[in-house]
Amino acid sequence: MTTNNAPGPRGGVLSGVKVVELAHVIAGPLAGTLLADLGADVVHVEAPGTGDTARFQGPDKDGVRLWWKVSGRNKRSVTLDLRQPEGRELARDLIAWADVLITNMRYSTLEKWGFDWNTLHAQHPKLVMLQISGNGATSSARNDPGFGKVGEARSGVVHLTGFPDGPPVHTGFSHGDSVTALMGAFGIASALVRRNEPDFTGEWIDIALFEPLFRLVEWQVIIADQLGTVPGRAGNQLAVAPAAVVNTFLTADDVWITVTSGTPRSVQKIAEMLGEPAKDYLTVEQQTARKERLDTLLHKWMGTRTADLAVKEMAEGEVVGSRVYSAADILEDPIYAERGDIISIEDRDLGPVKMQGVVPRMHQHPGSVWRTGAHLGEDNDLVLGEWLGRNAAELVDLREKGVI
Repeated sequence: MTTNNAPGPRGGVLSGVKVVELAHVIAGPLAGTLLADLGADVVHVEAPGTGDTARFQGPDKDGVRLWWKVSGRNKRSVTLDLRQPEGRELARDLIAWADVLITNMRYSTLEKWGFDWNTLHAQHPKLVMLQISGNGATSSARNDPGFGKVGEARSGVVHLTGFPDGPPVHTGFSHGDSVTALMGAFGIASALVRRNEPDFTGEWIDIALFEPLFRLVEWQVIIADQLGTVPGRAGNQLAVAPAAVVNTFLTADDVWITVTSGTPRSVQKIAEMLGEPAKDYLTVEQQTARKERLDTLLHKWMGTRTADLAVKEMAEGEVVGSRVYSAADILEDPIYAERGDIISIEDRDLGPVKMQGVVPRMHQHPGSVWRTGAHLGEDNDLVLGEWLGRNAAELVDLREKGVI
């Protein structure tokens, strides 16, 4: 178990990579956290006094916000007032120190302060810059504000989510922001593969909040283009699915279970479990024609069994499914435990806290969690003093001016 005062990243496949975040809330900072989990040294820049608004998201325990302990983990917190020239000067020094800049600041603000790609690329030709915005830096709406839920709506995902007779539904977490962060981290890691090559000229990773989810719904554009049809909401099933069965079913003891199929053989396994004639499910066409029958039979089958019995019989029949897990179920699940996906780490405010482990798992150069979300500005002396070379008197002066 580690403490918040641990010295820093311990190995990891991204060990030695230096990242500075001029970013706030979710999409940009989560990209940085994913890199930090794998060993990168990440400096999160926040406004003095108030800090990142993400520090105040979600519920608290005795006045201590819980989400921040996860979202801010594995990072250095530095405070800079970027509205002051001296704050921007320090930010430029941090960018010069870094291999990677992550930002989701407004396009006009980046240009005004000289943190836009063209300016920074001319000064630091090998810099990798992730820029996240609502509409992308090359669109006519590049300066419009944007949030993840609007990105979800524009991606097509929300149109597909929900039941046919109900409204479109957003998922119950920051879906658009989180997937954008994941795509951003992937882009950064891809660029860093080439950073030591002599001809590497940096990289500008320009992501609009709607684009990652839009990309992941692979079939929506080609179907609309070639067939002239627009897939719609299909409840727990899929408007376009690789096989015939996808739904949730309620057991006799009121537990929801998902059953799914991804191949013709998996549908045959479901049919066999339900006692259906094998000859009626030999082809994809037969399976598709009988999908509603299988769905009805599964509802009846589940309704006569407890969840434990249903899961046991499904496993025996090689039918793929699972209880619909709550957070409480996750904390008790043996597979999560065997994988080390839930860790306990010491937090100075709360004591031992549980949170997600590092994903993805690297076996040769594993990542780690060495601290929970830092207190505001607690790394000013380390980063601005030891790393950037400001002496004690300069730091005192900067504090007195409110720059840090």
